[in-house]
Amino acid sequence: MKYLILSFCIVFAFAGCKKKKADSAADQAKKDQDIIVKYISDNNLTAVATGSGLYIVTDAVGTGKACTGSSDVRVAYTGSLTNGNIFDQSAPTGVTFNLQNVIAGWTEGIPHFKEGGSGTLLIPSALGYGATAQSSIPANSVLVFKIKLIEVL
Repeated sequence: MKYLILSFCIVFAFAGCKKKKADSAADQAKKDQDIIVKYISDNNLTAVATGSGLYIVTDAVGTGKACTGSSDVRVAYTGSLTNGNIFDQSAPTGVTFNLQNVIAGWTEGIPHFKEGGSGTLLIPSALGYGATAQSSIPANSVLVFKIKLIEVL
C-alpha cells in the first residue's frame, strides 16, 4: 500500500510539471504576441497574422518564382530585436540556404513571397530560438527580419 501511495504521488508530481511547462509556453506565446502587436502599432505597420504567432509585413509580394518550405533560396536580410538592435545581416547579394535548415519562422514566412518580394517577418520566440539564448539574442526573444527574396533556386 505504501508503494502504491508513493507511485501516485510521483505520477501527480510529474503531471504537475508538464502542466506548468505547458502553461509557461502559453504564457510566453501571449507575451510574444503582445510584444509583436505593440511593435506593429508603434511602427505604424500593416501586418497579417498567420495563425502560428508569425506576423508578416509585405512591402512587395514579388513577381518571380514562388517557393515552398523546402526550397533552396537566396535571401538578403537584416535581423534585429524589437528594440532595434541588429544581431545579424547578410550582404546585399544575399545568402543561399534551404528553408528546411533555418528557424521555423523563416520556413513558414519566406514562402509568402515570390522572387523579388520583400517585407518583414515578426517572429515569436517559439518560431525562433525559443528559451535558448543565441550569442547576442536573449532567450525568449521576438525576432524582426527584414527580408528580400532574391532568388528561388
